Amino acid sequence: MTRLITAYTALAARLNAATPWLLPSLARLVFAGVLAGYYLNSGLSKFGSGITGLVRPDAGAYVTIFPKAMEAVNYDETQFGLFHWAVTLAGTWAEVILPVLIVIGLLTRLAAFGMIGFVFVQSVVDVTGHGLGSADIGRWFDATSGALLLDQRAFWVLCLAILVLRGAGPLSLDRLLQARHPAAAQPA
Repeated sequence: MTRLITAYTALAARLNAATPWLLPSLARLVFAGVLAGYYLNSGLSKFGSGITGLVRPDAGAYVTIFPKAMEAVNYDETQFGLFHWAVTLAGTWAEVILPVLIVIGLLTRLAAFGMIGFVFVQSVVDVTGHGLGSADIGRWFDATSGALLLDQRAFWVLCLAILVLRGAGPLSLDRLLQARHPAAAQPA
């Protein structure tokens, strides 16, 4: 039994030593493989056409972000004001920029924190604006694990929280910047 405890303790020590670089690296890899494409495609689909589309989201962006308000104006986004435009444009750009920053490991903690906020707002809009029901919302501590909101998005937020707390890891632009500016460096 002593040998087993000694082997386990040695393994635990090795895993503890690897955690500072392995955990954030895996979190970024999982984010890149599972969520980056989802958010990039969604964000890119919200831009309007042509060069002006970069500052003029299309009607679908407004429907996604303000579904009930768009319905109330018969899906005519020209009836919206500055507030709706600014929120829609900021959300669209965030949906593109934040995943890219996380994948390349630049300003990772800030980008991951922003994505946590984005997931929260997205979830609220899905429930209140798009009318997701209890089957899609789910609940914790039940026998199923595939509910769209509480189950899946809890894992999304956990992955992002690892990046907020641990940084980007060694294979990142954050680490390169820290190497160039050691006085300002925080652990990545």
